[in-house]
Amino acid sequence: MRRRWIVLCLSATTLAAQAAPPAQPGRFSIADLDRLADVAEPDLNADGTALVYSVSTVNAAEDLTQSDLWRVGYDGSGRKQLTRTPGNSESRPLWSPDGKSIAYLSDAPAPRKPEAGKEGEGGDDEEEEEEISQVWLMPASGGAARRVTSFPSGVDDYVWSPDGKRLAVIVRDPERPAGAPEPKNPPPIVTTRYQFKEDGTGYLDGHRTHLYVVDIASGRAEQITSGDHDELLPSWSPDGKLVAYVTKRGVDPDRHLNYDIYVVEPHAGAKERQLTTFTGSDLDPYWETRPSWSPDSRRIAYLQSGEDKWIYYAPWQLAVVDVASGNARIAAPIDRCVTKPRWSADGRHIYALVERSRVTRVEKIDADSGEMTELTHGDRFDYDLAVSNDRIAVLGGDDTHPYEISAVEPQGLRALTDHNAFLRQRTLAAVEPIAFKVDGNEIEGLLVKPVGYQPGQRYPTILRIHGGPVYQFSHEFMADWQVYAAQGYAVVAINPRGSSGRGFDFARAIYADWGNVDVKDVVAGVEHVVDMGIADPQRLGVGGWSYGGILTNAVIARDTRFKAAISGAGASNMYAMYGHDQYVREYTLELGTPWKDREQYDRASYPFLHADRITTPTMFQCGEADFNVPCLGAEQMYQALRARNVPTQLVVYPGQNHQLTVPSYLTDRLARNLAWYDRYLKDTP
Repeated sequence: MRRRWIVLCLSATTLAAQAAPPAQPGRFSIADLDRLADVAEPDLNADGTALVYSVSTVNAAEDLTQSDLWRVGYDGSGRKQLTRTPGNSESRPLWSPDGKSIAYLSDAPAPRKPEAGKEGEGGDDEEEEEEISQVWLMPASGGAARRVTSFPSGVDDYVWSPDGKRLAVIVRDPERPAGAPEPKNPPPIVTTRYQFKEDGTGYLDGHRTHLYVVDIASGRAEQITSGDHDELLPSWSPDGKLVAYVTKRGVDPDRHLNYDIYVVEPHAGAKERQLTTFTGSDLDPYWETRPSWSPDSRRIAYLQSGEDKWIYYAPWQLAVVDVASGNARIAAPIDRCVTKPRWSADGRHIYALVERSRVTRVEKIDADSGEMTELTHGDRFDYDLAVSNDRIAVLGGDDTHPYEISAVEPQGLRALTDHNAFLRQRTLAAVEPIAFKVDGNEIEGLLVKPVGYQPGQRYPTILRIHGGPVYQFSHEFMADWQVYAAQGYAVVAINPRGSSGRGFDFARAIYADWGNVDVKDVVAGVEHVVDMGIADPQRLGVGGWSYGGILTNAVIARDTRFKAAISGAGASNMYAMYGHDQYVREYTLELGTPWKDREQYDRASYPFLHADRITTPTMFQCGEADFNVPCLGAEQMYQALRARNVPTQLVVYPGQNHQLTVPSYLTDRLARNLAWYDRYLKDTP
């Protein structure tokens, strides 16, 4: 049945693509999705002269995205692809401390050594090795690589020791004892955990992730931590004496978000020491920023969020803790999110990404005074950075440029990579900021006018709603917006109350009150663009993914002006979501429990409980294996509209988690979206 389902879905991909209007010469099209390269994970060597990074591209023949490694000089010279492994991926490259080697994670099988007397026999009867990420090592210039680790469950994360002889790795407990044969059928899943499922991992049981130290020469591993808890994000001190990591402890770590930083000496039997004691999270859950050691190994820069009650509504603050005393302080007391801290060579400053309204940029922060200096400028979104020897490489982009890596210099940015050069042959839509008032609050957003826009002409318009809920639309390249604009649509992207980039009070305005003031704000954004003479009030569409799907449902339940909607990975019956998705802890913190806090759950479930008010033709989409916002949410809303004969459709992507990764499914989704909007917002079917 599964195989037939996949075939039907892929056949539908072709049909959906055929239903979409043909691409116009020079305009960005659905076909261009497979040409986009995703540049990521920059790392500078110790003297700051060379950079290694990963590039993910589509392997159309295998219908998968694969990642390879590249290097380039900081002066821009010698750009070179280091790996070419069709069907396998390399990621998280890190320079060795001496700059002679590059470590990385790869899911490629280890090279097989031929057994005596079997050379040339082909090995057809040999059992194929399972593809699991392990740490590999290659010469800095590329060439033959060797596998360093051989953990049965693979390696989740790793860092080098300062002397380059060892690795600190994060490894999940193996599913079965060493040497035990794989059962014919999977054993029953048994759990007693409070949070018993997680998107991308599956059902959670007693298996945990722990810290190990691996000798690079021999591959011998020592387990450093153990227990009924997880460790993550290791960071080795520059003097080599300690490894820092992030963990949740207590009677039941599943019930809270109180992550703390611990340190331990890097050998078996060493005693852990808790370093931070803040009662909230010392970790940002989205960016997963690892503790950053000062050059003298005396301090650690890290991120501190709010108390558990505020979950993800409080901005992540840059904090510094003294390793000897455990005394911690906020280093940059601003009401905005700070991520990815990196120390300067002299330990006086910290480089970090700072989020502000619709932008994220690199800033330099004085470690003592907190004074901040902007290093990248303009309407852009910086996503990651690498710092070495006071040289800075930033991974970022803007409205018309996907992420690329640039050197940050006093006179501006100097490009180091150019993996999406084909976009220079495309006419891309411009993106402009908009702002308006709702209930006395300044609400901001972005407007994309259709390619070929003519002043005075009104256009079919799509309201796009972001996920999160605490996130924001920024000046970054959005492929779907460009496709819509190329096909004659205006796109309106609003950052309503509840979004990030505007401070704590702005974000928590929707706390335990989803689909209320944020509905007002996004609808007012569409009205603003109608008043500008751009949006056609008779041809309005709406859509989003994740919380964008949740809020889409709320919009169409409260407002009937939209002629078409697409709700992706959304939900509206929060009674049913409790215990079915991965957020039982967050529901309890924000909404309470369904049997005690009925008013809260009724309010959050408004679109499902009032589905009889929905008249908008709506397509619901979801990933079959999504534990973040499971298909139940889409299925229930689909069934409610189907029962009432409101035009609707349910699209399930087989085997996919919350984020779709199969290239043909990504193409299918955008083609379907465009065909759905065309059907209801344009004159021709």
